[in-house]
Parts: sequence; C-alpha cells; structure tokens
Amino acid sequence: MGLADVTRTDLTLLHAPSVYDFREKTMMMGPVADAVPSTDEFEMYPVGMTSIATYLGRNHYNVRIVNLAYRMLRDPRFDVVGRIRGLRSTVFGIDLHWLPHAQGALAIGELVKRFHPQSYVLYGGLSSSYYHRELVGYPFVDFVLRGDSTEEPCRQLLSALRRGEGLDKVENLTWKGQDGKVMVNPLTFVPSDIDYVNVPDYLYAITTVFKYRSLEDIAPYVRWLKHPTTMLLGARGCSFDCSVCGGSRSAYQEICQRTKPAFRSPEKLVSDIRSIRLFSRGPIMLIHDPRIGGTERAERFFSLLRREKVTNELIFELFYPADDRFFEVVRESVRSWSLQISIETPLERLRSLDRLKFQVPNSKVEETISGALSSGCNRLDLFFMTGLPHQSFDDAMSVVPYCERLLDRFDSDKRLRFFVSPLGPFLDPGCEAFEDPSQGCRSFHRSLEDHRRALLLQTWRSVLSYETDAMTRDQIITASYDVASALNELKFRRGIIDAKTFRWVSSQQRTARLVLARLEEVTLLPEEERDAAFREIRNLVESAKMDTLFSKRELDWPTGGGLRVGPSLLLALVAGLVKEASYSMYRLAGRYDTDVYSGERPTTEVLFRSGES
Repeated sequence: MGLADVTRTDLTLLHAPSVYDFREKTMMMGPVADAVPSTDEFEMYPVGMTSIATYLGRNHYNVRIVNLAYRMLRDPRFDVVGRIRGLRSTVFGIDLHWLPHAQGALAIGELVKRFHPQSYVLYGGLSSSYYHRELVGYPFVDFVLRGDSTEEPCRQLLSALRRGEGLDKVENLTWKGQDGKVMVNPLTFVPSDIDYVNVPDYLYAITTVFKYRSLEDIAPYVRWLKHPTTMLLGARGCSFDCSVCGGSRSAYQEICQRTKPAFRSPEKLVSDIRSIRLFSRGPIMLIHDPRIGGTERAERFFSLLRREKVTNELIFELFYPADDRFFEVVRESVRSWSLQISIETPLERLRSLDRLKFQVPNSKVEETISGALSSGCNRLDLFFMTGLPHQSFDDAMSVVPYCERLLDRFDSDKRLRFFVSPLGPFLDPGCEAFEDPSQGCRSFHRSLEDHRRALLLQTWRSVLSYETDAMTRDQIITASYDVASALNELKFRRGIIDAKTFRWVSSQQRTARLVLARLEEVTLLPEEERDAAFREIRNLVESAKMDTLFSKRELDWPTGGGLRVGPSLLLALVAGLVKEASYSMYRLAGRYDTDVYSGERPTTEVLFRSGES
C-alpha cells in the first residue's frame, strides 16, 4: 500500500445551503433563522458530521468536511461547481437533517453525481431517514443511512465498498440494487448511549484546518469566529413529546426506532469541556436539560464540574421547573452560568394541548425564574413561538403583556431577555402535528419533493407549509411581525435594549412587511415581466432578511476572550495531529476496521479512545 492510499479521501461530507442558487434568486422565507446562530441559509452543519469523521478516522478512513453553505455566504464569487469538480472521494455524504435544506441538499447531490459519476452519493439525517424511500428514488442518490447514530453503519458501508462485499448486512442502509430495486436493510443500530463517539468533536475540527489548510471548509457558521459559542450534546433523542417538534419522543420512535434517549455520560461531557477549553474561552451550551437523564446522572455531572473549575460560562436548558436546591448545585459547580427556557406560550392551556415543555402553572415558571435570578444566573433567555396549533391571533399577542408582567415582578431586571419567533417554514415530518391533522395543523407540503419545490418559491406565505385550526398562513405571518414589534417596543421602554437596537429592529420590521407585500405583487405579474421585477427589488429583499424580529446581537453572549491562541491551542493541535499520524500508520500497515462497534461500545483496544485529549 502506497502513500496515495493513505492520503486519498474515502468520504467527503458536504453541507449545502438551504437553497442552492440563493446568491442569484430573489426570495424571502421569512424570519426562520432569527433565533439561531446561523443565517436563513442554515450554514451551521450538524454536529454529527464531526463524530462521523472522527469515528471513521479511528477506523483508518480519510474523511473531510466541506461547508459549502459557509463558503458561498462568505464569498459571493466562490465557485461551487469548480470546488465540487476538484474534489476526489469514494463517497460523498450530504446531510439532510432538517427540511429547510431539501432544495440545496438535493441540488448539491445532483452536481456531485454529474461530475463524479463513479463516486457514490450518500444522504443522512432525520429528514433523510423519514423520506428514505423517496430520497433513494432520485437518480443521483445511491445510499441513505437512517437513524440518529450513523457512525458505525457508515463504517460498515465504507468497509463493504472497500472490500467489494455485498451491502445487505450494512445496518440502517437504504440502497438501490443493480436492477434499480430499492433495498431497505433493518434499522438495527440504535445505541443506548453516545459515549462511543466524540460528538461534537472540536479537536477534529482544529486538526482538519491544518490537514486540509482551510478554516473556511470547517467553520460552523458565519458569525462564529467573532462569537465562538460551543456546545455539549447531552443526548440523542428526547423524553418529551412536544406535538410540533421533529426531535420529540414520538418522532424519534417513528424515524429512528428510538424508544428512549441515548445519553452522554457525565465523564464524557466533562472530557468534552476539557477539549473545548484548549481553544476557547467562550460560552459552552449544554443541549438538553441536564436533569432529563435522572437525578443520579445530573448530580454526577455537577460534581465533576465542581472539581473541574471551569472558567467558561455554561449555558443550560431547562425543560421543566427547577427549585432552589438545583440552583444551589449549579452555583456551587460553575463560576459563570446562564439559562435558556422555551415555554413557547404564556397560556397554560396551550402548553398542555400541544404537550409542550413546562406543562405547569405560570406560577411555577415564575418561581423558576426567580430562583435562577436570585442564585446568580448571568442571563435568562425566555423563548416564545407563533403559529402553534390551537393558538389564535390574540393568543399569540398575549406574549407581550405576560412579558411586561414579568418585568414588573422582577424590577425590569436586564438579565431577563425575551424572544419570539414563528414555527416555520415547515412542520417537521414525524412530529404529531405533521402526522395527525386532529392535532391542529393542516400541511400543504407532504412529500420531500413538495418541500424541495416550495423552497424555490419567492414568498414566506408560499413556503410556509401549514396553517392551523386557529390561524391561516397570512395570520401566522401577521402575528409573527405584530408580536415581535410590540415586544421590541416593550424591551426598549423598559430598558432591556438600547435606542439604537430598537430603531434598527423597527426599521427592519417595516422593511420586511413592505418587501413581502411587493413580492406578492410581483408573483402576480405576467411571466415575461416577473424575472425583471424580481431582479429590480433583489437588493431590497436581501436587506430585509435579518433582524426582523429582534437583533441577532441580542442573542450574543460575552465571549470571555473568544478563541485561545497560544500554548493550549498548540496542545490541541498536537493532540489531533498525533492521532492523525497514528491513523495513517495503521493505514500504511493495512490494519483496517480495528475498532468495530458491538453492543454498548467498541470492543477492541485502539490507540486513542474516544474522548481522550
């Protein structure tokens, strides 16, 4: 085996923008990304990409990640076709995790197959898993890996391709036989914990910057270098069953055959924190409430945190009320901490009807807020949503007086922040509201192809995939802007935001409403006039795509110094490069597939275990 075999790429993971030709197309999907770090092209790739890359690296496969969406956003002249044509890989993997990527992910797959007809095109993610039969029917799609944990099935697939073996034993795989017949292998790889992988694996990201000499390929999202928030993944799956969430318990059961969450152990979470601290002073967010794995797990996690003496700010999610004892444990365990709480609506009956988090009286919500603020919480973000099933226009607007009441109770405490965003642009497949119309939603887009085509439409109203039993699509859009506008005014009046932020958001909201109305008018023009009219207003449309509900800066945490540049970063780099060199030595020796997953965790000893720095 020669050097070429060591350096060749076995799998290239590509992350596509929401809409492939967004740089030329005039469209406005609405404020679908205001409450997340990325833009409305959702350039933040799934963290599972890094765990796949690391797991396969430990098994002596070369894997790289190329964030095409980020590259396209950062450089209007970035040549996507040229970049894809220049890549060489046995398999190209494309994530289709959430449906807003339906058009871009399919377009990139089609380009890959056009320029690399001898390579295989693989899809994965929750939406890919839900639509696996339809997806593999596209002529450019060879494989779909189903489920929420595809690291080991992906190893099995690469191993079978490398050895020229049949694919019928590859777990979780949907594929086409030589006669074009769709084959669906059993979805049997559903691990009960996620300690067998590093997820996310930031050391892989650091190493790959130097290995492939490109920071842009691996960057998570456009604003990350200035605001480097990192995350810990506490679990795959959820114990809650919110009717509108594609990550709910019932959705995971249907799509991934997961009956309960797979947790990451407290020891692994703290190991992840150590890795992050090598390169970042910024805040670290724990995805999932730390208590949902049980009291014993939570106590162990906070006990380890206390010994670790973490200086980074920790951001925790809460899914249900917390008492003073919990906040005492948090205060004793970390130096700096904040909370994010999504109650979605101040109306208790709606939280119960839609099976949302915090199915308790508002008095319990407020006791939790009070306990957090009095215990030293740096900041508490409270999130609400418009477009819920059974939620009327007046119900949506009830967010504003409720937030004002909270400000009255807590003396306009500036640590208390409020955010509201619409449920959209699509209902998640697999959630109860998508599957069962009696839950209060009527879907206009059902198939994968429906969603792909919807993303090519120009207006939020056309893209929005549903209406509810209480609001039409037009009412959902109007309510989203009206409640955001009133909340913006309230936050300014009570000193939560400054005058500059208030004026900017107000201006953006006015522009967005005007642009949407103009876009609707243009769509009614004769076809021969339409394209020219869209080009004429394109710049105005682009200017109205951000900060239309609140300023993105309101979501930012103080970074505490941001990224580290110095000995600790060098240590992280050396650790990653030593691992990479060791994997290459194994490849040169022809020692493949030495870390095969079996049961609860890998069974054979490897040079570097998952999670060790």
